[in-house]
Amino acid sequence: MTGRDGGAPIGPIGNTPVVILVRPQLADNIGAVARAMANGGLFHLRLVAPRDGWPQERAWRNASGADRILDALTLHASVAEAVADLQHVFATCPRPRHIIKPLLSARGAAAELRLLAARGLRLGILFGPERAGLDNDDMAEADALIRYPLNPAFMSLNLAQAVMVFAYEWWTAAEQPVARVLMTNETRIATKAELENFLGHLTRALDDSGFLANAQKRPGMLRNIRHFFQRGEVTEQELRTLHGVISELGRPPRLLD
Repeated sequence: MTGRDGGAPIGPIGNTPVVILVRPQLADNIGAVARAMANGGLFHLRLVAPRDGWPQERAWRNASGADRILDALTLHASVAEAVADLQHVFATCPRPRHIIKPLLSARGAAAELRLLAARGLRLGILFGPERAGLDNDDMAEADALIRYPLNPAFMSLNLAQAVMVFAYEWWTAAEQPVARVLMTNETRIATKAELENFLGHLTRALDDSGFLANAQKRPGMLRNIRHFFQRGEVTEQELRTLHGVISELGRPPRLLD
């Protein structure tokens, strides 16, 4: 299925939760939700009784190329109908209203839904209307509630932002935590031999300039310089630049025209 203007070549990525928008009010927000879903690898979208009916051309204009999600969405008269084929349903709820249900953060919900998806279960997540959110009857259809840990003095999110937070957590829940890496692009981390060669060049330049003239302080100063350069991952390109800096500083000052 292609979007109205072609759209991005997006589709389902594995067993992903269905995003269910309950009584959404603005077509612009529905389009923005599709865009947020595409960012997080979500594809299946259902609308429950949209206020202005469906389809609405403004949704496609606001989807930024996530047309296929809008093309494939389904329309439902009630929450019960929208979740009838699902096996686990979570509901976003900024303010739990005396309801006894498990309460999860977005991150916790994403992790739990990943485990359920790995078992092949059909999953869904409910998002309420822009103005008031889900009511108690809507939340009665859910197995658990999701509450985003935001500033308690200001927890206002628009519909697309709420979906984006979950989409991000869903996407990153599949990644294994990795240590920080250094992006080196076309260069590489310098070898110890290259670093030693540079430190020798620097030491000679400092001796020539008289910076290391104090014999008592010289060993400690050299150690401090060595510690500085050994502390991080200096790249080969950075060393070449520093070699050039030292060579240039060692030349007589240039006369200005």
